[in-house]
Amino acid sequence: MDIIPAIDIKDGQCVRLYQGDYQRQTIFDPDPVAVARRWTELGAQRLHVIDLDGAKLGRPVNAQIVFAIVRAVSIPVQLGGGLRDEPTVDAAIHLGVDRIILGTAALADSQLIKRLIERYDDRIVISVDARDGWVATNGWLETSHVRAADLVRRMAEFGVQSVLYTDITRDGTLHGPNLDTTAELVALHGPAIIAAGGVGSLADLQSLDEIGVAAAVIGRALYTGAVDLAEALRTIGAGGKVSR
Repeated sequence: MDIIPAIDIKDGQCVRLYQGDYQRQTIFDPDPVAVARRWTELGAQRLHVIDLDGAKLGRPVNAQIVFAIVRAVSIPVQLGGGLRDEPTVDAAIHLGVDRIILGTAALADSQLIKRLIERYDDRIVISVDARDGWVATNGWLETSHVRAADLVRRMAEFGVQSVLYTDITRDGTLHGPNLDTTAELVALHGPAIIAAGGVGSLADLQSLDEIGVAAAVIGRALYTGAVDLAEALRTIGAGGKVSR
């Protein structure tokens, strides 16, 4: 299982939100590029970067910082937040981003997803962010009437190869991931599942590994020291293997 450090950018700084609430943020570092270098030096094989301002506004806001991160590290960067049309996706790829994470667009424009999958194949990751089982959109500010499992099935039909699943109620809490729902999505035997939200210990990562997720995104636990990245990579991580 890959272990992917998260770098969430808001107002140009590295922050973590609590349950996706923009009013409940903690600033962990004013320099996201320095954070990217730190996680890389500790052995990360991929970085998960989210433009929180972009997710809220529906367009990229922190592109210059993202580009600086891509230039500063030698490992792949996956990016989400505000990427809702072909020009912005193309621009991110042109900047050197390895994988594109699409959330709101997956519900709003199925034809867009099909076109991007045809063009970029496994470089497109669909983010399924759920609150009480229902998919949330627009920076997690709105909740749809689509169930998480149904969206995963639909994306599988489009040829999506990877899905990032986040339980919003667990995100930023350190209370542990939603193992039951994550296991249900893995059991669909569709796209590879990347789990996010709630990881607070090495044991949580081990549990995710045991149920068969392809990768785990970890944020607050790294920033608070609850999980040591080097130790996690050594005991659980893919040992240098970078998978799509």
